[in-house]
Amino acid sequence: MSAAVPASDIYSELNEKNKHRVKAGKSYAGLGLFAKDTFKKGEKILEYVGKRLTNKEVEVITQNKYLFEINSKVTVDGSTRLNTARYANHSCKPNAEADVIRGHAYLIAKKTIKPGDEITWDYGKDYFDEHITKDKCLCAPCKAKR
Repeated sequence: MSAAVPASDIYSELNEKNKHRVKAGKSYAGLGLFAKDTFKKGEKILEYVGKRLTNKEVEVITQNKYLFEINSKVTVDGSTRLNTARYANHSCKPNAEADVIRGHAYLIAKKTIKPGDEITWDYGKDYFDEHITKDKCLCAPCKAKR
């Protein structure tokens, strides 16, 4: 594991504002992120935070499922438990999406998310193919197909 994450890489005004609107809890994939409040379509839910890494730093990491590529030069290591957004699980039919805005990664509601709903997003083809795979996907839409 890497050194401590600088406070500047963890602090997010949005996360501070919304920390009481979400909670981590038991989910189909271990822990998940759940809404405690309503999020309207298009509303930012949380920022994905953590130590900002260069490509060289990412190349030497062998096991970390919490890397979020911001651009071709910067990746966020979201493995710190202070990154509440890391608890949002993958879904093939998610209610949120990840978007990079001005160098910061956000989870944004794709539709209205109600209290009690699990907040999910599509991790993307590369992550899905490498870590999840179609046969092992635990999201509700895939489980319903089996």
